[in-house]
Amino acid sequence: MPFGINETMGQYSELFMLLAAGTYTVAFIAFAWDLAKSSKALRAVDLKAAQAGAATKVPVAAGVGAGSAGARLDGPADRAERPSSSAAKAGDAGAGGVVTADGDMKYATERRVPARVAVALTTLAVLIHGAGVVTRALGAGRVPWGNMYEFLTTGAFLVAAVFLLSLIRRDLRFLGTFVVGLVIIMLVAASVAFWTPVGHLVPALQSYWLVIHVSIAVLSSALFTLTFAMSALQLVQSHRQKTVAAGGADKLGFMRLVPSALSLENLSYRINAIAFIGWTFTLMFGAIWAEKAWGRFWGWDTKEVWTFVIWVVYAGYLHARATRGWTGTRAAWLSIVGYLCVIFNFTIVNQFFNGLHSYSGL
Repeated sequence: MPFGINETMGQYSELFMLLAAGTYTVAFIAFAWDLAKSSKALRAVDLKAAQAGAATKVPVAAGVGAGSAGARLDGPADRAERPSSSAAKAGDAGAGGVVTADGDMKYATERRVPARVAVALTTLAVLIHGAGVVTRALGAGRVPWGNMYEFLTTGAFLVAAVFLLSLIRRDLRFLGTFVVGLVIIMLVAASVAFWTPVGHLVPALQSYWLVIHVSIAVLSSALFTLTFAMSALQLVQSHRQKTVAAGGADKLGFMRLVPSALSLENLSYRINAIAFIGWTFTLMFGAIWAEKAWGRFWGWDTKEVWTFVIWVVYAGYLHARATRGWTGTRAAWLSIVGYLCVIFNFTIVNQFFNGLHSYSGL
């Protein structure tokens, strides 16, 4: 028996969502500020190192001993000048002690104030966002993922929450601009394109399988969102590393805060493996729920087909990388294709394809 609708709670939820979106926006600016400030600091260090390197070459021309010159040219200033150093150790501590995330993405000792401010703001935004999700649930008298609006707002909350939880063990603050940016886009899309007033579910969705099936789907989608951001950064970092290694100019200084393309790929692969397991259960539990609701496990409904397509793409990604040697940019592109399938399934399929799932908005 469904609980009564509390429209006041629904209005509070919308207010919390608006406040969360505003706070996320400020956090986004802070993360961007961190990248810009760190990039500027790194460029200043490189310029100073280049000047110091040029100064050490003058005494050599004046007849300073070769041993002394060799010692000087092997010092920190000279190492900072070498383009291949930043390419090979992208994401490691930069020249002159400027702190960045290393290949293991561990925290360094030096503090980045803008990044700390950004994380604090993101934490505040997640708390406000969580209040919006809870009040939506209280207003509807059920779990808050019964339509596209609720799925998207809850999904955005989990994306931000998972990102914050990952910061406990790994310095992934370089992802902040991209992850928080995606969260903002999700909240704006939910409010503008998919807004739905608080209300009851249709009878077929009034089942405990809604809690099991959709909650796993939302969490898996949140993890896929993180790996999408990592894969996109991997492509940019890979291109940058190749450019610098070939002697080209480093036009993306902020990417020195990002670990190497290989480090991003390895972490993305691990997270995708976890998310794939979740998506497998999403597919299985959806089939069980379909049998209870419609009397069959599989009916080639458009939503069912695309859920399976997503599973196949990520299964192919994991298999190709683990056994066929599909590493580097090919693996990154396959991961991105998988996430684009998730987006297509949620937007195009839900809006433009008729089927048994159409009424649910899921």
